[in-house]
Amino acid sequence: MGLLDFLDRTIFCPECGTKGARKKVDGTVHCPNANCPNFDPSIAELAGGSAQQPNAPSGSGSSFGGSKPGYTMVIRYQNFRGEQKAFQADPSSAQRKNHHIVVKVAPKGARIALNRDRILNLNEVESAFPRRVGPGQVWPSPRERQVLNYHKKHGSSSPLYEKIRAKYPNW
Repeated sequence: MGLLDFLDRTIFCPECGTKGARKKVDGTVHCPNANCPNFDPSIAELAGGSAQQPNAPSGSGSSFGGSKPGYTMVIRYQNFRGEQKAFQADPSSAQRKNHHIVVKVAPKGARIALNRDRILNLNEVESAFPRRVGPGQVWPSPRERQVLNYHKKHGSSSPLYEKIRAKYPNW
């Protein structure tokens, strides 16, 4: 850290994590990433003529470390302040928890819980969930679901569980 580092206002963007963002004297952040809500074309020109992409962790090609690199869904969300956010999420990590949807989001793969009432594209998000039953197949009865969930949770088995599991292999 040098003596005059305070003069360089280049930072990481707080919204998308892109290096090369600039913080103005009034506290506003201007980012060179074209996908960021703080995007400023003049900063992008200073950064090298093209918009930079956010920093993604190195790994197997996927920002989540999953088995399908590059397969993501975008979740549009309005937070409690009324700000609209866009999250890139891994659909294979999506889970329903009460009135929330829990997913891994880029760039770090952190899990976040999103209120279903505030998700703006809820139909698209729910259609990207992994399917538990095949198309045209009826859902298990409440008793069958109870047996499936019990044995899945406890890692045990029974003849009844195996019989029901044969009917619903993706459960």
